[in-house]
Amino acid sequence: QVQLVESGGGLVQPGGSLRLSCAASGSIFVINAMGWYRQAPGKQRELVAAITTGGNTNYADSVKARFTISRDNAKNTVYLQMNSLKPEDTAVYLCNAEGLVVAGTDIEADYWGQGTQVTVSS
Repeated sequence: QVQLVESGGGLVQPGGSLRLSCAASGSIFVINAMGWYRQAPGKQRELVAAITTGGNTNYADSVKARFTISRDNAKNTVYLQMNSLKPEDTAVYLCNAEGLVVAGTDIEADYWGQGTQVTVSS
């Protein structure tokens, strides 16, 4: 059974930094892309950043130059370094594994973590 477990959220003051981690576990052959989404109260879920197996990245305009996504393919882990945090970054951050292929099968599906709360406030 595949699971995604996030960690690293919390409360931080404006201008501060946090680092989120998401580890995928289970019988995994490959994960085509891993990414972070966020959802604030009353708002739609939005893509924050994503990274492919080859290292190609994609960022939301609102986080460019402040957030950095990275990935350890051997550990099936994705990270999100968040700097210069703003109150508007407050949200539940959810990890996504897109195109995950279960080992020994041709089953490909998308998986989500439970989410981790990030609160930016003074």
